[in-house]
Amino acid sequence: MASDLLVQAGWLPAAHRLPSPHCDERPPGVGPELVVVHGITLPPGEFGGPWIDDLFLGRLDPAAHPYFAAIAHLRVSAHLLIRRDGAVTQYVPFHLRAWHAGASMFGGRERCNDFSIGIELEGTDEEPYAEVQYERLAEVIHALKKVYPTLTAIAGHEDIAPGRKTDPGPAFDWPRLAHALTRHGVMVQEGRRWASEARLVIMTA
Repeated sequence: MASDLLVQAGWLPAAHRLPSPHCDERPPGVGPELVVVHGITLPPGEFGGPWIDDLFLGRLDPAAHPYFAAIAHLRVSAHLLIRRDGAVTQYVPFHLRAWHAGASMFGGRERCNDFSIGIELEGTDEEPYAEVQYERLAEVIHALKKVYPTLTAIAGHEDIAPGRKTDPGPAFDWPRLAHALTRHGVMVQEGRRWASEARLVIMTA
């Protein structure tokens, strides 16, 4: 898949494309600076099924599962979803603003949707993520960095919305992602070591 990950007009050619209506323009002069890693399952704790797609496309049936009644009205999206088997679905082109972060702050700036790319991993806070998900995530970030040199940081949803969100949770292995990124030629350093809000800081060559 790596050879197909060339971003064209904001889309990954290798990704399954399901355009979401839940997006809009970024503020003038603002581009992607931050990758936000999320974790999601629908219903909670269950893998597979069409429900994540349906949520991001605004067509989730509130009667399909008891949990859905409380969330079916939400107008949310992410740029990408990486499934447990490594399959990638894209909902929003990267130059547009996906609605994934909610109330959030990073580097003293609110409204992280304005300057971030949201990537969902199919998973829970407690169950280990699949090895192929780390590989796909590293491949995607590598491709994005080539197109958007403004990308300088990677954080979890829990980092930009502490107390409100917990994903991708303790099950997500940040050193594993750092190693995968290094294999793909993206040099990173641990942000927390330097009192940064980022989990990983992307180094500029």
